[in-house]
Amino acid sequence: MSRTARVARSLAIAGVASLLSCSGLKPPLARPAAIAANTPKPDAAIAVATAAPVKVEPLDAAHARELWAGAQRVFETRCVVCHGCYDAPCQLKLDTYEGVTRGATTQRVYDPARVFAAEPTQLFVDAHGVAAWRDKGFHTVLPEGVHQDARASVLLRMLELKRAHPLSPDTDVAKQFTLDLDRTETCTDREHFAAYAADHPLWGMPYALPGLDAEQHEAVMRWAQAGAPGADDTLAVPSKVNDAIARWEGFLNETSDKHRLAARYIYEHLFLASLYFEGLDERAFFRLVRSKTPSEQPVDEIVTRRPFDDPRAVHFYYRFVRRYGQPLVKTHMPYALSDRRLARCRELFIDSNYEIDQLPSYDSEVSANPFKAFQALPVKARYEFMLDEAEFTMMGFIKGPVCRGQIALDVIQERFWVTFVDPNAPWLDAEANFLAEHQDALDLPAEAGSTALPTRWFGFAKKHARYVRKKSGFLSQATRHGRSLTLAAIWDGGGRNANAALTVFRHFDSATVVKGLVGGPPKTAWVVDYALLEQIHYLLVAGFDVFGNVGHQLTTRLYMDFLRMEGEYNFLVLLPPARRRPLVEAWYRGASPGVKDQVYGELASFDGTPKIAYRTRHPELELFAKLEARLAAVRSRQYALDTIEDTQLRAALERLAKVRGVVASRMPELSFVTIEREAAQPPFHFTIMRDSAHTNVAQLFGEKDRRAKAEDALTVVPGFLGAYPNALFLVQEKDLELFVKAIELLGADASYAAMRKVFGVLRTSEHFWSYSDRIHADYRAAEPLTAGLFDYNRLDGN
Repeated sequence: MSRTARVARSLAIAGVASLLSCSGLKPPLARPAAIAANTPKPDAAIAVATAAPVKVEPLDAAHARELWAGAQRVFETRCVVCHGCYDAPCQLKLDTYEGVTRGATTQRVYDPARVFAAEPTQLFVDAHGVAAWRDKGFHTVLPEGVHQDARASVLLRMLELKRAHPLSPDTDVAKQFTLDLDRTETCTDREHFAAYAADHPLWGMPYALPGLDAEQHEAVMRWAQAGAPGADDTLAVPSKVNDAIARWEGFLNETSDKHRLAARYIYEHLFLASLYFEGLDERAFFRLVRSKTPSEQPVDEIVTRRPFDDPRAVHFYYRFVRRYGQPLVKTHMPYALSDRRLARCRELFIDSNYEIDQLPSYDSEVSANPFKAFQALPVKARYEFMLDEAEFTMMGFIKGPVCRGQIALDVIQERFWVTFVDPNAPWLDAEANFLAEHQDALDLPAEAGSTALPTRWFGFAKKHARYVRKKSGFLSQATRHGRSLTLAAIWDGGGRNANAALTVFRHFDSATVVKGLVGGPPKTAWVVDYALLEQIHYLLVAGFDVFGNVGHQLTTRLYMDFLRMEGEYNFLVLLPPARRRPLVEAWYRGASPGVKDQVYGELASFDGTPKIAYRTRHPELELFAKLEARLAAVRSRQYALDTIEDTQLRAALERLAKVRGVVASRMPELSFVTIEREAAQPPFHFTIMRDSAHTNVAQLFGEKDRRAKAEDALTVVPGFLGAYPNALFLVQEKDLELFVKAIELLGADASYAAMRKVFGVLRTSEHFWSYSDRIHADYRAAEPLTAGLFDYNRLDGN
């Protein structure tokens, strides 16, 4: 009997077990004896701390660059996949030399119980140089000060600990390691490392993953033993890129009131972007900052918590600063700049006919409310600026620091489509006057600052309730009680812009947004207008402070409920009045009457019937189909299964996409699958996402109690989609049918475990890192502009 059969038999599972036991497939190979025999003795990681000092010889610049380049390759391929994002364990970011030398800290970036706002610790922003970071409580992980012996560094001792105690194929990762997102972190330093190693001998680095190979280990050792030299990170910028930067900085720093207000608006919407210059160097990324110095001088960045905070400088300048390190999928938000884009900004903000009586102040009651701060800018210009790159605009709250953790994400559905109100809608001019008249009702939580009282929420809630009542009345009048509300109100991208149709996915504690209407008809959809899009940005991107206190985080999360409801409301008004209330009841099962009234109350003031023909008892499904048809010319097909040319492969994925109910609930939130193809064909990669159904998403806590597993489904797309995979699978093409059948027959948690032992690339798999290298290389080859490093912090334990 094969090992696979023995595993399945021991689990005593019907269906999947017999399927796999008959297959003859074998799980990943065990660790070779030769490798195990060459690992250090168990006490080696502790013993290095007392070894005799090693003299560090001076290095020439070329040798220093070579040593750092070797270590950097290891960090980027083996370390940054866990130590690169906002929530890198112990804030140890290893994506740049500055991050490595900054070190680690016990301070948490994400702290939902924080009473007072914390001091920000953004790398490259809030401090510069090792001494400044030590003052902020970061401790070294490298040889430093009187401890110049490289072997005493925490970094190297962590690597040695892994070599002394490597994972074996039989390691129960879920039991031996703490992998929860909000786990208590153990951020040891050199003084306490011996105790750490004794208490947690398996917790060497990479954490809960296979160790480095001999060559990689030696590269880091050589670098550290040479004094951990760095290299000049001021990478040369091609002259054509410098010329483009000069043109953009010239535009942003012109002194007319129109230019100053437009530049402020552009900066507050692009401050998180990875800016690149289209057609010049598309892998050199920059960020836009405010500086005390003009273009001919080095940048002296003005650091504030939010982009709309007072710069406290009489004169300041918008400047471009190079981004360093490998892009991470979680935070990488590319945005193209070009002469065409510059002309578009002039068209929208400079050539438009409007007057500015007075530039807005930076007082929080003004700057935190874009409807006050930018009242002078034409609404249509503001809206079109965001719509031109609507995926990027929505990506701000998906990839920005706000979008992390279950409590932050349970405010949205698992998968929903997003479309937009046409910027040429006949009521837009009247809406500009409406927004100006009711701008006080659109105050946002950021006005209260980063140390806010939770009770401030009630004031914002009352203001927003007043706004939506007025908005319903306005929309009723502006559309003549719905008579002018047709599908023409939905932006069609001008027949060329794929940003007109988006899909948002939630993966429990992370999320993704892509172009296209992906998957089958979703449970809900948003129709987003200018005011809603602006509120989303200023609530969750420009106005959110990840270092803020519990009051700030709570009011932000609760306010987002209103914005979700508003997006749903805009979708519902396109349906017959008789169907609206039943859908609200279905979407908010188990929610309090007050929550339902919040959504339906917005509809109560709008009783108009849209001028859209429906023929069935489920007009929402007809509306989804009508939206697909209206946007057919522009919506992206990148993630459509019918674009797969191989008919057998397409049929297999279509079968997976039909999996529903409890069977679907057995799958992880996000899985990457690689099909090893025959006849020297390149591998085929696809993503399986679980659409986790809920009775409602209107409550902060108790999500498990609101799960509706019988309504779960799978969405399957070609390529890679998402930043935090929960599971990795490697399947031979000849075994694809077996893989699909195994998923179709999942009936218990144990059956999923058996399936993973056969097809999964587990944390303990000997070939884990070679598989990781492959999928990253293939991702970069397929999508060189948007690709980045995945984050393995959410990988399942076993």
